[in-house]
Amino acid sequence: MEKIGLDERIVEVEKISFDEQGEISLRPSIWEDYIGQEQIKKNLQIFIQACKKRQECLDHILFFGPPGLGKTTLSHIIASEMGADIKVTAAPMIEKSGDLAAILTNLNEGDILFIDEIHRLSPAIEEILYPAMEDFRLDIIIGSGPAAQSVKIDIAKFTLIGATTRAGMLSNPLRDRFGMNFRMQFYSTEELARILTIASLKLQKPLSTEGAHEIARRSRGTPRIALRLLKRVRDFADVAEENEISFTRAQFALSELGVNEHGFDELDLRYLRILAENQGKPIGLSTLAAAMSEDESTIEDVIEPYLLTHGYFERTAKGRVATAKTFELFGGIKRSLF
Repeated sequence: MEKIGLDERIVEVEKISFDEQGEISLRPSIWEDYIGQEQIKKNLQIFIQACKKRQECLDHILFFGPPGLGKTTLSHIIASEMGADIKVTAAPMIEKSGDLAAILTNLNEGDILFIDEIHRLSPAIEEILYPAMEDFRLDIIIGSGPAAQSVKIDIAKFTLIGATTRAGMLSNPLRDRFGMNFRMQFYSTEELARILTIASLKLQKPLSTEGAHEIARRSRGTPRIALRLLKRVRDFADVAEENEISFTRAQFALSELGVNEHGFDELDLRYLRILAENQGKPIGLSTLAAAMSEDESTIEDVIEPYLLTHGYFERTAKGRVATAKTFELFGGIKRSLF
């Protein structure tokens, strides 16, 4: 009996240790702990309360915006508030109609299905998803040729939460079937500093106020980047045997990591330098991708959103064009007059 208790205690310690090292431990699980996206939070809280009052299933939700802004975290909080189970998958994993059918038929009443990068669903899979979202019914064709038969299967009422970094790539029929659409916004420095301060306590490495603002200022308005940088700065502080992460330590660590005062890393600076050196002439996406040896989707999803939002370049019909902010950033590169 004592041995069983000891084993259980060891297992529990291992679980706690593992959770503290995983990013999931830094994710908030209730509204009160979720910082930022205030308008989205207010609206969602109202919609959730109304659905619970009517004892109805929550309408389908679409979150769109750059990666790392909290789409997955919000989905888990919604599930928790609704008292529902959440099944998480990604669009590239749903290759065949049978894959989607297996997922949908295993959902219980009120469950939430979260599909990440939903814009990557194939048209054939989307066609199956339409009646499932509207009528909670699966229309599947079994067999082929003259022997093919259409089978209709009723499924439990569920809530689909779709997340995408490219809302423009969603087909209109799919987009129209979401009852709620929310665009995720970049976070302010103050919001990120609060997130970092809370996360540092969870990591058992307190962060000074100045240190929190320094990391937040270089995090490109993105919580995921902020938390990643915090973990790396914590490593520098641990090696230096410091009990608290100071402003000086944060500044030094970020410089060593190659993150400048604007939050730009080597990839961002290469992108902007190519635009600046082109002296204000437009550059196409494919040309940029070739020059940087990067995939076009990486440029569009990872590099460009923050730079575009903060006015470092403009998109034109002929391509990307550097703005005055980019020329000021590099100083020595002057824009010629045409």
